Amino acid sequence: MLKLLTGLALALLLTGAATAQPASDPNRLFADSRLVVRDRFSDEIVGKGPDLVFIPGLASSRITWKATAERLRGRYRLHLIQIAGFAGEPARANATGDVLIPTAEAIDAYLVEQKLTPATVIGHSLGGTTVLYLAEKHPAHLKKALMVDALPFFGGMRDPNATADSVRPMAAKMRDAMAASTTPVTAADLAPQMKAMSKDPATQLMVAQWGAISDRTVVGRAMYDDLTLDLRPGLASITTPIVLVYPDNTPLGVPAGLMAKVYPALYAPAPTVKLVLVANAQHFVMLDQPAAFDAALDAFLAQ
Repeated sequence: MLKLLTGLALALLLTGAATAQPASDPNRLFADSRLVVRDRFSDEIVGKGPDLVFIPGLASSRITWKATAERLRGRYRLHLIQIAGFAGEPARANATGDVLIPTAEAIDAYLVEQKLTPATVIGHSLGGTTVLYLAEKHPAHLKKALMVDALPFFGGMRDPNATADSVRPMAAKMRDAMAASTTPVTAADLAPQMKAMSKDPATQLMVAQWGAISDRTVVGRAMYDDLTLDLRPGLASITTPIVLVYPDNTPLGVPAGLMAKVYPALYAPAPTVKLVLVANAQHFVMLDQPAAFDAALDAFLAQ
């Protein structure tokens, strides 16, 4: 599972990544939106109605949520977050040091500042980890949350006895190798490894394109943060209602029913986490099975 969920980061590690940023914003989705730029993220705001906050994953663009945003913008005001350093967004404050927790804290401060709390937040992968961190550290600031294929301890997927300390050397080696590599990479270079991310070739290519314009040092440090952040001890104390949408990974050859055992076991200590399995899907559940994801999201929003 660790290999499946780090496909993009591992591909960047093996081949390097371009650091040049495009002159135009490749992640702007709507001509009538308002863009707020902060040190560690930007927020594209569009639509009218109750506020929803969306956070994408590692090296990913807010384009992850484009179809969802098009569907919901008539009924909600959407905050489409883009992490600095990912998918062509300039690194700004994420250019050095830790990424995950400082960015999560910056998003939390922004939600408070903009009077969006208690907020409804939806996060994918690393964005889901951010949501889980906020649920543990700032529960009063969340109304409810939906996570898509996110883990309480990424570094422990291979070994349930792993700890942050035991995975730190491996995570540091990966981070440092990504920082040291200077070989440029194209989306075509990354595309074969993206088969772990989605069953859809177009999605695989899109994710590869995001990787090719991500800042490799930001991706490496964010991956290190994710691998070494262990949120398992706080699961039992979570009070925020959370829905976890997760894939069965059968398109990758994972035996049917296996993920239905793995994920519930991971979240067993969390009494407020409800799990929703999506069949015939991989990591980008919302793009592999949009109808099933839409149904899960709508049920979550109706609660």
